[in-house]
Amino acid sequence: MNLSKGTGISLKKGSKISLLKDDGGSLDYIRVGVNWGAIQSKALFGLFDRNINVDLDASMSAFDKEMNEIYTVYYNSLESPDGAVTHTGDDLSGDTGEDDGLDNEIIQIHLNEVDSDIDQIFLYLNSYKKQDFSLIPFSEVRIYTNNDVLATFNMSSNNEFAGFVSMVMGRLYKIEGNWKFEALGEPIHAKDIEGTITYLQIKYS
Repeated sequence: MNLSKGTGISLKKGSKISLLKDDGGSLDYIRVGVNWGAIQSKALFGLFDRNINVDLDASMSAFDKEMNEIYTVYYNSLESPDGAVTHTGDDLSGDTGEDDGLDNEIIQIHLNEVDSDIDQIFLYLNSYKKQDFSLIPFSEVRIYTNNDVLATFNMSSNNEFAGFVSMVMGRLYKIEGNWKFEALGEPIHAKDIEGTITYLQIKYS
């Protein structure tokens, strides 16, 4: 399946897509956005509402063919050494009140600038305070290129994510020099970024 502008494709988990334009050229831009809210709770015997801050961390890790880590872009390292990947910064609280419809954290990847030694790129999400995904209001991941949505995962409304604090959103991988994308949306038992990287290296080596 080739992605063409305006198709509005939304892939199911496990679906793969070639990032080729109709003219044979390769799309070079992927954007990942994560939106979520603070947890609403009752305080003082239920008389007052209070917000509990939620800190979700969107990250990406790039690997070579042997699954050696080349670099990771996350809240403490907002740009990759090759300049291909940028992160908008760490949101420590989430939206208070209603969903504003805007992404709290965004990762942007320009694939034509990615270091040539990189063979796979994984996009993943961790709950820094180990707050269960299913308890976090309107928590949603969107992965898209230009105006086309590749994949959407809603953690707060999908029981599959209950009990988890980490998930792998998707991966980019090269076949004969062309990038392909696989929608994963896989909850995993890792607790943090380091654990997620170790999980990926074991599973995909």
